[in-house]
Amino acid sequence: MGKNITVLGAGAWGTTFGQVLADAGNAVTMWAIEPEIVEGIRDHHRNAVRLPVVEQLPDNMTATGDRADAVKDADIVVVAIAAQFARVALAEFKNLIPEDAIVVSLMKGIERNTNKRMDEVVRETLDLPAERFAAISGPNLSKEIALRNPAATVVGCADIENARKVAEACTTAYFKPFVTTDVIGLEMCGSLKNVTALAVGMARGAGYGENTAAMIETRGLAELTALGAAAGADPKTFAGLAGVGDLIATCGSPLSRNYTFGSNLGKGLSVEEATKVSNGVVEGVPTTDAVVALGKQLGVPTPLAYQMSRVLNEGISCAEMLAGLFGSEVTAE
Repeated sequence: MGKNITVLGAGAWGTTFGQVLADAGNAVTMWAIEPEIVEGIRDHHRNAVRLPVVEQLPDNMTATGDRADAVKDADIVVVAIAAQFARVALAEFKNLIPEDAIVVSLMKGIERNTNKRMDEVVRETLDLPAERFAAISGPNLSKEIALRNPAATVVGCADIENARKVAEACTTAYFKPFVTTDVIGLEMCGSLKNVTALAVGMARGAGYGENTAAMIETRGLAELTALGAAAGADPKTFAGLAGVGDLIATCGSPLSRNYTFGSNLGKGLSVEEATKVSNGVVEGVPTTDAVVALGKQLGVPTPLAYQMSRVLNEGISCAEMLAGLFGSEVTAE
């Protein structure tokens, strides 16, 4: 039996996940603030603005711009809003979401200024108990999943049965979700790997090869694993789909906005120029400084995030960024 599911935010990933949910047999309502996107999905079953690669969205997908109408009958509410705007956007839904609905976050990022994960932001804003919040994260490049290429993800919730409910609602022949109770690990993997992707993209754009990319990815993984463990996450999560899997996908594909942004920096574009040519929100940019701050808060060194912060704020080159990653002393891995 399909569920009534609402997706808040009709960007590329939100619309793609809406299609996954529809393919799984649910009645899907997309909420968007842009009238042209609402009209496109509702009347023409197409999101030409954010997901032009899909010619025809499923018939069991519709859209509305009315907040109350969007969520009034929802069993599950999926949040696919840009991370830095989540708190403000969700405040409008606080008293509208049904009391028994599960709220699911697709967002990957650390909130600037507060250094809070998206699970903390969503639960605070909606006054939500832990058992009604779930996070989804994994190697999920939206364009590939929109084309129904085989992919997997991880659903995390403090209540494993609610994680299973969400997983069942998005299981299709091409999309396989796994479940966990390690919400903190899932959130940390999804946000922190974007900083690593910026650095790998920058190295690629500057002309460096496989050894350099592998070095950045593995040191980035070690950094985010240490941060996650200090925040209370299970280190094993970082070795799975949400950690290594997402890192491989994000650091190895031009479909990744973070990788592409970094690549443009490596080619010599300024942060302002790279921002102008970016197609969509690059969450790794605001997340970078937040990771540095989080490292200081938790007492965990973050050399990669710190050097990428210098790139973004001081304009240092890729060579300078790489040179700054390691001190002169010999240390254990």
